[in-house]
Amino acid sequence: MNANLFRALSNEKRLLILAWLKEPTRHFRPQVDGDLAKDGVCGLLIAEKLGVSQPTASVHLRILLDAKLIESKKIKQWIFYKRHQKGLGVARKQLETIL
Repeated sequence: MNANLFRALSNEKRLLILAWLKEPTRHFRPQVDGDLAKDGVCGLLIAEKLGVSQPTASVHLRILLDAKLIESKKIKQWIFYKRHQKGLGVARKQLETIL
C-alpha cells in the first residue's frame, strides 16, 4: 500500500487542488504562459486560489507529486501542475482493494 497516497488524500487543501485541476479552465483565471488544460496550472495561481503562500502551496503540491496524483512541467521559470491520469487510476485501484 502506498503511504504517500494516504498522506496526500488526508488534507482538505490537497483534495481541493485535485478537484480544481480536474477542470482548470473553470477554476483558474487565464495565465500568461502555458495552456491551463494542456500544460497545467502555474503553482502561483494554485497558491493564490488556496489563499496560502507560495512555499505552503509548494509543500502541498510536493505531497501530491510524491503520491503520483499530479505531474509537473517547467515552462520558463514557472512550474505548472496537472492531474496525472495514470497515477490517479493506480490510486483508485489501490483504494478499491482496501475498501
